[in-house]
Amino acid sequence: MSTGRSSSRVLVGLMSGTSLDGISATVVRFTAVGAGAPRADLLAFRVVPFDDAQRERIASAIGGAAPEEYCRLNFDLGAWLADAALGVISDAGVPRHEIAAIASHGQTLWHVPGHSTWQSGESAVIAERTGIDVLHDFRVRDVAAGGQGAPLVPMADALLFAHASEWRAFQNLGGIGNVTIVPPGGGMLATRAFDTGPGVVIIDGVVRGLTAGVRYDTGGALARRGTPIDEVVRRTLGHPYFAAEPPKSTGRELFTPEFIAAFVDDCRRSRAGATVADIVATAVDFTAASIADAFARFIPEPVRDVVISGGGAENPALVDAIAARLAPRVVRRFSDVFFDGEAKEAVAFALLGFLFLDRRAANVPSVTGARGPRILGKLTPA
Repeated sequence: MSTGRSSSRVLVGLMSGTSLDGISATVVRFTAVGAGAPRADLLAFRVVPFDDAQRERIASAIGGAAPEEYCRLNFDLGAWLADAALGVISDAGVPRHEIAAIASHGQTLWHVPGHSTWQSGESAVIAERTGIDVLHDFRVRDVAAGGQGAPLVPMADALLFAHASEWRAFQNLGGIGNVTIVPPGGGMLATRAFDTGPGVVIIDGVVRGLTAGVRYDTGGALARRGTPIDEVVRRTLGHPYFAAEPPKSTGRELFTPEFIAAFVDDCRRSRAGATVADIVATAVDFTAASIADAFARFIPEPVRDVVISGGGAENPALVDAIAARLAPRVVRRFSDVFFDGEAKEAVAFALLGFLFLDRRAANVPSVTGARGPRILGKLTPA
């Protein structure tokens, strides 16, 4: 029998990712004995979509905005995050006084790998509106310690989702794609991760730029009707990011509207009469190819099981393209193995909050390149 100290806490996890779809909010109960891996029970989950005006404000801020707009957006994001937290707490039926903290990732506005990172969404607004302690700014300490500040979800992959006896890879398909390689049993020293490149950022950017009022390729229907342009896929894979050795991270500061416009132009130059469906299919195939390229270059571990999550996991055309590129590995959706894959990152940041409260390191130095383990986050008291 273990004689370690038992701890149980309920936390809210909030995530707003690079896809700009909205806020994912979870309520999670963590139970741990001593310094062992905690058990996580998902009590409630909801997605609060951004409306068109909210999405445009965030996208404009990422592209460059006036100082007044950054000031206003920081507080407005805090209010949107607070509302999401209150909604999911109500869904869970847990009294507010039983919530140990709200762990908020915020919205990344800019990321300079190895130098600095900027997440917006004012924690003081969340604390004032909810009356609950708020943990936030999880990435900055890792960057200050010489790390990339990303990806941080690998801590959850290793502690919560490892296979007992086999190597497993977790491929996230948010706006940006990242992969975590986890050894049998989740050994932290052998866990590795890095950003593979685009998740859905190019696919969604192409769809929004070439169609009237369509935000994403529902069910992969457009991509299914098109034929990828192979030479565009090969040329785009020549970008230096893909050959760079891990640890590495990226974001919308690389895959900009200008990058996407150049991708579309390349498709049109390379195939006379290229249809919208062809260009979307090329974006899907390129995303899958970039992931397969990362596996071939940087993942020598004997991974046979690949679990995919994020918004891109709901696009059957993208899932099929990845599965074809990664064969004979078995590709499965996180939702089919654990719980709703859209909740995964919000659960992961709730875990980082739990680790903060337990004064335990939450980064994986072998993943981010930081000088060592660090407690991540800052506290804004209720």
